[in-house]
Amino acid sequence: MLAVGVLAGLSVLSLLTYGYLSWESLGLGPGETEATRTGLGEELGAGAPSSQPHIIFILADDQGFRDVGYHGSEIRTPTLDKLAAEGVKLENYYVQPMCTPSRSQFITGKYQIHTGLQHSIIRPTQPNCLPLDNVTLPQKLKEVGYSTHMVGKWHLGFYRRECMPTQRGFDTFFGSLLGSGDYYTHFKCDSPGICGYDLYENDNAAWDHDNGIYSTQMYTQKVQQILASHNPRKPIFLYIAYQAVHSPLQAPGKYFEHYRSINNINRRRYAAMLACLDEAINNVTLALKKYGYYENSIIIYSSDNGGQPMAGGSNWPLRGSKGTYWEGGIRAVGFVHSPLLKNKGSVCKELVHITDWFPTLITLAEGQIDEDIQLDGYDIWETISEGRRSPRVDILHNIDPIYTKAKNGSWAAGYGIWNTAIQSAIRVNHWKLLTGNPGYSDWVPPQAFSNAGPNRWHNERVSWSAGKTVWLFNITADPYERVDLSARYPDVVKQLLRRLSQFNKTAVPVRYPPKDPRSNPKLNGGVWGPWFKEDEKKKKSDKSKGANKQKKNKNKKKAN
Repeated sequence: MLAVGVLAGLSVLSLLTYGYLSWESLGLGPGETEATRTGLGEELGAGAPSSQPHIIFILADDQGFRDVGYHGSEIRTPTLDKLAAEGVKLENYYVQPMCTPSRSQFITGKYQIHTGLQHSIIRPTQPNCLPLDNVTLPQKLKEVGYSTHMVGKWHLGFYRRECMPTQRGFDTFFGSLLGSGDYYTHFKCDSPGICGYDLYENDNAAWDHDNGIYSTQMYTQKVQQILASHNPRKPIFLYIAYQAVHSPLQAPGKYFEHYRSINNINRRRYAAMLACLDEAINNVTLALKKYGYYENSIIIYSSDNGGQPMAGGSNWPLRGSKGTYWEGGIRAVGFVHSPLLKNKGSVCKELVHITDWFPTLITLAEGQIDEDIQLDGYDIWETISEGRRSPRVDILHNIDPIYTKAKNGSWAAGYGIWNTAIQSAIRVNHWKLLTGNPGYSDWVPPQAFSNAGPNRWHNERVSWSAGKTVWLFNITADPYERVDLSARYPDVVKQLLRRLSQFNKTAVPVRYPPKDPRSNPKLNGGVWGPWFKEDEKKKKSDKSKGANKQKKNKNKKKAN
């Protein structure tokens, strides 16, 4: 045991000293794994091994559908390409069009309409968070003995201490609470004068870590430290939610090397950020091998939503972008890499949604899903690992009752079944229906990132038909949403509108409160963090109760 402690200590020290790992620093060739060697991983793994797999969930931020090498991108992603090629590529995989919705659905296994987060994102100044009555994935994994760690972007609210990651099932948390911020200084301004620091270790501002390190590299170093200090014979859940490649577009200089030829400055910066992210995932994978986790691990990679063309992202040839319910906003890059997969090196074209990870991972972890939890996700492990049919036949992309209503929408346009002014989208088998205002709907070809800029997009711009508020597509036959079939198949439209209506009956009220001036970081030592004090509320109610008691006593005396 003494040898184990010394080795683990030396490992942490070396990580702190040198930061990143590389193939060379491990003495490994690209094709060689720790499993083929004796050494540190084996010694650290002394003791009875767990049958429960290590779960590593990596969530990229705003990565476009095209922005991975194996989807034809000019941006090189050798790590992602290799991991995906040796695993299972998810080529019919859906997320939500924005940050908070995707994260909330991953961690609860529920659609937005069932958590109250169906509108937009959680803003820094809003007294809002993932409702506390929702059981989370890390809480369920802890029940069956997992050590749970989160590194990266939270974006599920923090106005109360109870909303923080460490109160929602994570043993440790290192990262940011907000949706974006400076990659080096970790400062974020929500509006003029409302600015603060946003880097946390557990429940406190991580001032000690404010060394000007680029967040992608800093988060990777933290992951390496966690792996070095944990016993690989005990199951671990690592949720790594990188800030990259979300704006602001920042990257260390060396990653621009291969992309000088990209004229569009936003695309060039974005490419450098993605190159750094790819290297980071390489280093995470190497650490898993070095410290003895890899052979019993499941690595899941996913983007949280589509790319934002104005910020360098590309979803070509899909339609639309981040923030929309067109395929470019919700169809994501995703794959599973694991020695435990049965059908390695395959492509899964079955329907998979981000809510499916909750029941899938709990089942793999040998956990129990309570009967009273009404999940929207399905266990899709056999679909991914063995190539079986997906149990999922539909996806409610969302119903947002407070999004800007479509001017020409009406109950009449929805055959008396649905008000088409409301923004909604649903997928049932091959069919996809959109109503209301689905958002920016252009196709943005790769040429758009040349010096010519937006002028090159004109051939792909959409001329809106007056009064249109319903669209129907056969996504299997027409994944790029070029041919609207709503007029040709009114019966299919009616069926999908009825399904929307059924879902809507189960929706909970939208949680989207106005901003709270007490959220200003200036009132919290210059840090973004919990501002709603439960104690103050109790004191006030206790005071009012005391005052009422005194009044009652006075009235009694008077009566006597």
